Amino acid sequence: MSKQTVLGRVTQLAKANINALLDQAEDPQKMLDQLIRDYSNNISEAEQAVATTIGNLRMLEADHKEDVDAAAEWGGKALAASRKADELRASGAAADADRFDNLAKVALGRQLRSEKEAEVAEPVIAAQTEVVDKLKAGLGAMKDRLTELEAKRDELVARARTARAQNTMLDAVESIDVLDPTSDLHRFEEKVRREEALAMGRSELAASSLDAQFEALDDLGRASEVEARLAALKARAA
Repeated sequence: MSKQTVLGRVTQLAKANINALLDQAEDPQKMLDQLIRDYSNNISEAEQAVATTIGNLRMLEADHKEDVDAAAEWGGKALAASRKADELRASGAAADADRFDNLAKVALGRQLRSEKEAEVAEPVIAAQTEVVDKLKAGLGAMKDRLTELEAKRDELVARARTARAQNTMLDAVESIDVLDPTSDLHRFEEKVRREEALAMGRSELAASSLDAQFEALDDLGRASEVEARLAALKARAA
């Protein structure tokens, strides 16, 4: 995957309007689960691509440093050879002086080549550095979005569970309507009321029967008293 492709995908995913996607989804939870999988996969792929891009950039930087160091080194050698040539020429050794001047020229040529290579690499390094910075920023945004997606998914799942629990409770309440004369609860209540009425009626009947027995006993007592008094009257008259 090229860095241009990675940068485009990272930018697109990082700018995705999650709320708009949720509004359009028939099954938001299923869509969020798929988005989380896509984000995770893209983040993993992007991280590998970014790591490769950073590695290439570090190699370019290392090569650039080598060129800069080589240019400085060859410059130092050219200066040393030139000074040696001047010393030899001052002492009358012209042939040896020319040889060291030639060495200085060779060193200067290599210095120029190293400087040119370093100069050519600088804009490439600058461009790669910009790409790496953008990729890092995009990855950070994607990871933030992934965290947001996971939070929304967890919130949505919790809300769905709560809604299901509420609907289950409401279904149960609606199935037991105490005002519905056909409901089991109402029929049971009516049966209890009939049992209570029967018990009250039997209790009242039992009480009435007991009272009647006591009244009969009282009547029997009065009749016996009357008979006793009559016998006493007859005894006195005899």
